[in-house]
Amino acid sequence: MQKLTVGLGERSYPIHIGTGLLAKAELLTAHLPKKRVAIVTNTTVAPLYLAKLQETLHQIGVQSVEIILPDGEVYKTAETLNLIYDGLLTHRCERSTPLIALGGGVIGDMTGFAAATYLRGVPFIQIPTTLLSQVDSSVGGKTGINHPLGKNMIGAFYQPQLVLADIATLNTLPDKELSAGLAEVIKYGLIRDLPFLEWLELNMDKLLARDTDALQYAVMRSCQNKAEVVAADERESGERALLNLGHTFGHAIESGMGYGCWLHGEGVAAGTIMAADLSQRMGWISEQDVTRIRKLFQRALLPVRAPDLGVEKYLDYMGHDKKVEGGKLRFVLLKQIGQAELVSNVPSELLQQTLEASVHD
Repeated sequence: MQKLTVGLGERSYPIHIGTGLLAKAELLTAHLPKKRVAIVTNTTVAPLYLAKLQETLHQIGVQSVEIILPDGEVYKTAETLNLIYDGLLTHRCERSTPLIALGGGVIGDMTGFAAATYLRGVPFIQIPTTLLSQVDSSVGGKTGINHPLGKNMIGAFYQPQLVLADIATLNTLPDKELSAGLAEVIKYGLIRDLPFLEWLELNMDKLLARDTDALQYAVMRSCQNKAEVVAADERESGERALLNLGHTFGHAIESGMGYGCWLHGEGVAAGTIMAADLSQRMGWISEQDVTRIRKLFQRALLPVRAPDLGVEKYLDYMGHDKKVEGGKLRFVLLKQIGQAELVSNVPSELLQQTLEASVHD
């Protein structure tokens, strides 16, 4: 097992990464002072891991309330969020009742937002069960829900008490979901960790084959990068925005196609190729660099071509992006492979060229 810390002063918290962690009650004990928790999960994860977690909690005398939600990005809504509140209120959960998010990014984001707002704030723990949530969404305290006009536009920064990433839960992950998580893993290499990107190029086949050591290393290195960025810029006023490489385009794809049609990681993959194309048009990276990036996403079995929503529709959806400032679109672009920058002065003709080229390649 490996342990990292997200350094946020009094609100610092550990990330534990390893195999079989769901059975390690001692990792949870310090964070559960009361003998009651609420576990929020979904219809896919509950049959796989809910009983195992409850058995572990039972060992330390902790009883649990279960709140089981429908599965999928399409349910990341205010209506589903209300189901969490309904469960908490029905079971008379108090301010001292921690919430445990057991599932992927949707469960983590919604449980975190419920924790931030129920009784004006209750503790919560992240137990991510997908690669994407282990390497990205469970760390850093971004919580929220989607709106028909934009992804993750309603939410709060609210940090967990603990993140428990059990690599064994990735064994039940569908291949498509594993690939989707790899999009966020590749992102860290592209924006700030060139040696990690080179490691990924050498080890992509091992990751796809679910080699436990390779997966644990990828999760650890990704969380290390994320923890460093969050500690330096918790509320995304500067460096943290760089973690959104490919996301401005990717969120437009997800919104435009309808939530759940493209997985988040698939949108990020195609969006990152678009960001690389735009970086090349800005004169920062070479055509060979773009080819190298595209090849790695292809090896991860991810889409590298965006759907043709039409240029105007892309611009409309991107106009609802959280990074828009003063009415101006801002993009995370690559100055070089391993170094990213937030850019607000992209010439509109270059953006138009990227949008047209990306969907008609």
